Amino acid sequence: MPHGKKAGERCVNLTEDNRCKLFGKPERPAVCVSLEPTPEMCGEDNDHAWRYLAMLEQATKPDRDL
Repeated sequence: MPHGKKAGERCVNLTEDNRCKLFGKPERPAVCVSLEPTPEMCGEDNDHAWRYLAMLEQATKPDRDL
């Protein structure tokens, strides 16, 4: 995403089944490459993982969108 991704905004590089189109490619953003999933993040199922990611996005959202 040329101008970055706002918190809560769906990444344009996700497929319909929520897989990264850029995984393993050199153009994958550094922030994505550096994200290391943990058992706490992934939980027992996909629903838990999405809730955790939503919480991370909310926690890192700037006070206002630029």
